[in-house]
Amino acid sequence: MAVKITPEYIDLLNGAVEREIQVSLQYLLQHAKIEKLMRKKLPENILLDKTTYDAVGKFLREIGIMEMKHAASIMERIYYLGGQATTMAKKPVIGGSLSEFARLGVVAEEEALVLYRQILEATIENGDYETRELFEKIYGEEEGHLFKFQEYVHMQDESQEETGKLSEWRKVFTDDYFALLNKAVASEIMAIIQYTNQHEKAAYLKLRGRETPLEVVTDNNKAKAVSELLKPIFMQEMDHLEKISERIYLLEGEAVVMPDPLPKVGDTPDDFLALDHAAENDAILLYRKIIEEAMKRGDTITRRMFEDIVMQEEQHYWTFDDYVR
Repeated sequence: MAVKITPEYIDLLNGAVEREIQVSLQYLLQHAKIEKLMRKKLPENILLDKTTYDAVGKFLREIGIMEMKHAASIMERIYYLGGQATTMAKKPVIGGSLSEFARLGVVAEEEALVLYRQILEATIENGDYETRELFEKIYGEEEGHLFKFQEYVHMQDESQEETGKLSEWRKVFTDDYFALLNKAVASEIMAIIQYTNQHEKAAYLKLRGRETPLEVVTDNNKAKAVSELLKPIFMQEMDHLEKISERIYLLEGEAVVMPDPLPKVGDTPDDFLALDHAAENDAILLYRKIIEEAMKRGDTITRRMFEDIVMQEEQHYWTFDDYVR
């Protein structure tokens, strides 16, 4: 390979992956918290079709998804260069108001731009012009995110989070209940990272090889098929993450921000399928337990939400089950 590849260079690129996963989760969880903040808005806003929260929430969700796409693109490049893309991320910081979301976003984006300048310099030193082109594009988008966050930094928040005596109906939402719901949040974060990494690893050149006449004729193979199978699934897991964390925030809890268990990637398409099959099995068992607990507490909304999510997770399970032997 014409590009000079060193462990230090791969580590530098993985630093970008860690950063992109971190901020993607940060912005998506902030978006989930918007609904809680919006319910504390000034009474005058009842006259409006759209509030500040709607505008900022839309922005946060859009860039949260874009950051995960950045992570995926960098992962794919790392695999092409013969490295192993990380599944680790620094701990996201959520905050409690729109202006705080903005301040945290400014810090995150400024840190990214400093790191990406280092990477751009390293791409020249290593003769890696393809990676340079990728990071030039990402750098421009991150700069746009920074400027957008700067617009909101000095915004006067319409309300601040309130603390006080819990209403009677909310007393059923105890710490152990939030801990159970947060197991689901941590599980969804794990799935998002695991499936995204596997999707990009399946695009790795060595896994794309055509070995049989059927693969040559169809211009397809198992790695490509698995890669295409994973993309809609991890997008659906991102939707699950937002719904569950939003529910936790509305019930006056705090969502966790790190995966549990840790993501596992594997080396082959068969590894991916077996690991994901097991992950879906564990998620279904956990979510059935949550449904049972929600029924005991009369938490109808959470029960119905998880019943819908379980149906989708079972579809994922059977999709993987078709290929697991």
